[in-house]
Amino acid sequence: MTVLIAGGGIGGLTLALSLHGIGVPVKVFESVAELKPLGVGINVLPHAVRELIELGLLDKLDASGVRTRELAYFSKHGKPIWSEPRGLEAGYKWPQFSIHRGTLQQILLDTAVERLGRGNILTSHHLTGWTETANGVRADFIDKATGKAAGTYDGAILIAADGIHSAVREKLYPGEGPPIWNGRILWRGVTPSKAFLTGRTMIMAGHEILKFVCYPISKAPDAAGNHLINWVAERHMPPTYQWRREDYNRTARLEEFLPWFENWQFDWLDVPGLIRNCPHAYEYPLVDRDPIPQWTFGKVTLMGDAAHPMYPIGSNGASQAILDARTITREILAHGPTTAALLAYEAERRPATTDLVLLNRKNGPEQVMQLVEERAPDGYKVVTDVLSQKELEDIAANYKRVAGFQVEALNAKPPIVSKDARAGA
Repeated sequence: MTVLIAGGGIGGLTLALSLHGIGVPVKVFESVAELKPLGVGINVLPHAVRELIELGLLDKLDASGVRTRELAYFSKHGKPIWSEPRGLEAGYKWPQFSIHRGTLQQILLDTAVERLGRGNILTSHHLTGWTETANGVRADFIDKATGKAAGTYDGAILIAADGIHSAVREKLYPGEGPPIWNGRILWRGVTPSKAFLTGRTMIMAGHEILKFVCYPISKAPDAAGNHLINWVAERHMPPTYQWRREDYNRTARLEEFLPWFENWQFDWLDVPGLIRNCPHAYEYPLVDRDPIPQWTFGKVTLMGDAAHPMYPIGSNGASQAILDARTITREILAHGPTTAALLAYEAERRPATTDLVLLNRKNGPEQVMQLVEERAPDGYKVVTDVLSQKELEDIAANYKRVAGFQVEALNAKPPIVSKDARAGA
């Protein structure tokens, strides 16, 4: 009955907690020696927050994150384009959270250790291969740091939650190659700073070539009255730029990107000040992978970034991994830990995430900023001189539809897995 999960990130840990909640034994295998709270800020959307609430995590999320109140788009001149309420303010039954990615992973990890026991979360276990057996699947692991064998484990099925560089996906699609870089670079950091706008606002400013995103990820101010502000500076690099893949997650050099944002001093936000005052900023390429025609191979399937890595547009990466985990759990509840469960999960989630990957390549809801830049690069008095109200509303509504978080439709649905669900009940 044991389900083997390769990967101890947000998706893998959510799946482990979900399966434990329905009485299915699980083991999580993570390549690194120690799971640490790494990364920067993320947003968890209401449809995913609902599932985390079903896992009993609302109090921990509230203690560590910010309930996002609104999302607002601005031009490169800091002029408003479009804003919309988020979470409870938008009419959802559940909040949206802005939170440090590492904090969310630590919440999931601590809860998993408490509920599953430390012995079922194994670090320094890197998956090297698997074979199907009469009763399930047998997986082989090594300690990646030493190259020594770390053991062989038997389970009913194997779930690959091992990220964009998935070892499982590489074996299933050996000719795929590295993630696809689209020419854009992200510089990301977290800066102590004063609150802006509502104090719970996520903003996006600029356009497709040059963009800045920021939002608070700490609720209570520090002694100096500052909140932790997560920010992302993005630029589409010229064709002559040579991205060094070996520097995938290198420390950023301010002189390489700050000059493009020096004059982005708005009356409501000091963009260059946020960048300058950041203790540690990091550089990332904007990458994804092409959708693939099949996730499930016998008793093995892909989930999260291993299945559908996408651009971080529309705040959907972590949320979609959480939805994957809960859908797998629901299907295991219905079919047991079997190939039938994995196929049913894939039949629902693969088409939905394929649409989302492709829509994110077209900028998703951020397309409003690009349209404004194309139509009024020198600025405007009011945005409806540039974009009609209908265009603005249609772009926002279409993204919610594809991503699966339209207010009325989501509120009318039950959770993917109820907290009272139990295998064999």
